[in-house]
This record gives sequence, C-alpha cells and structure tokens, in this order.
Amino acid sequence: MATGVFAVLPEGRREALLATAREVSFPIGTRIFEEGGHADRFWILHTGTVALDLHVPGRRPAVIETVGTGELLGWSWLFAPRQWHLGAEATGPVRAWEFDAEKVRELCAHDRELDHALLLYVAETIGKRLRAARTRLLDLYGPAGSGPPRA
Repeated sequence: MATGVFAVLPEGRREALLATAREVSFPIGTRIFEEGGHADRFWILHTGTVALDLHVPGRRPAVIETVGTGELLGWSWLFAPRQWHLGAEATGPVRAWEFDAEKVRELCAHDRELDHALLLYVAETIGKRLRAARTRLLDLYGPAGSGPPRA
C-alpha cells in the first residue's frame, strides 16, 4: 500500500515521478543539507530517520521535527529563492529516493494532475512543519507554560 506522497498521486503518476529518481543512502550523522543552502533536490525516505533543525544564534541547532519512512524530506526546491529553510541530518541509516528538482518541476509543467497533487502534498507538509517549528520553539525558548499542555 502506498503511503505519504505516493498515496496522494493520481493513478500512473507514481511511476512517472519515480522515473526521475535515483536511490541514495546516508549513514548516521550525515548532514544532508544546511539551512540557507541551494535547494535543488528532495527525497522520499524508504528507511531511517532525519532530524530537521533550525539555526539558533549562540546555541546548538534546535531539532524541530523528525522525518521518517515514506515521508518527504525537503520542500524548499519548489519555491523561489529555492534555499533550504532548515538543516537536515540523518539520525539513523537512511535509504531514500532522491529527486532532481528541475526534472520534477519540468515533469509537473507538462502534467497538471501531478503538479496539483504534488503542490497540495507539499503545502500540507509545509503547514505541518510550520506548526512543529512553532511548538518546538515555544517549548525551548518561550516563557514557562507557553507550549502545549503536557500529558
């Protein structure tokens, strides 16, 4: 059964998207991309986990969220200025499909159904990551009691 982005793609579009991919792996501790760097690719994870982090001046990067199996890693490739908004580090051995952003944008320009489905999925991912970042930063740096209630 398809999960993540593959679950929302119209029939036949998964194969079209995968035709632009290559398989990659990252050992634990690998910095996959840095905040502010050029975003020219993205990944869909097969296995492993990746921590998304945010630079905080004078402190260690704050881990905002962890991405896992079946999830999209990287959305900054889709929107100008195409710079990473967060950093990413493999927290376990990772296997993933890596997509060349230019090829995917070109594919989407010729396939409006794929384009629409991918844009909706990426927008949902951005919203989820924004909420996670807000919550995490409130937990770390907000006044006591400003984060979500603890169970």
